[in-house]
Amino acid sequence: MKKVLKISLIIVIVALITIQFIRPAKNQGVEIAANQITAIHPVPENVQQILKVSCYDCHSNTTYYPWYNNIQPVAWFLENHVIDGKKELNFSEFATYAAYRRYKKFKEIQEQVKEDEMPLFSYTIPHRDAVLSAEQKSAIINWSANAMKEMDAKYPADSLKRPKK
Repeated sequence: MKKVLKISLIIVIVALITIQFIRPAKNQGVEIAANQITAIHPVPENVQQILKVSCYDCHSNTTYYPWYNNIQPVAWFLENHVIDGKKELNFSEFATYAAYRRYKKFKEIQEQVKEDEMPLFSYTIPHRDAVLSAEQKSAIINWSANAMKEMDAKYPADSLKRPKK
């Protein structure tokens, strides 16, 4: 029994050491100003700062990586969060979205911030500065609602709904 336990422990240690050499690509792409949300929607400086601190690590093309991202399998876990986050909403590519998708994303931003669904609790544990205060939530919700009002005034109503296939 001791021999099996010892061999198992050695295998686990060797596996943990080996996976340290298998690293995912980092989310540090080129920022194209014309594609960013600020290119087509005004973002007040205070809201921009909140988004950078609380949202951009998972919802943009530039992620700030903490030291523990150098440890596997943590980096894989973080990579999956970033990939999923960017798939759902990417502020660096927001200007490339169709009007109906941008409109929907503004609505979802309001809902998720209001319901404390974003930022994710798992993100705020190590990133305490990403926790949104009531004032910050209000700023994001109001900004998002105003963006929707601007879109209502600028676009025909049917262009703000997903086309039926």
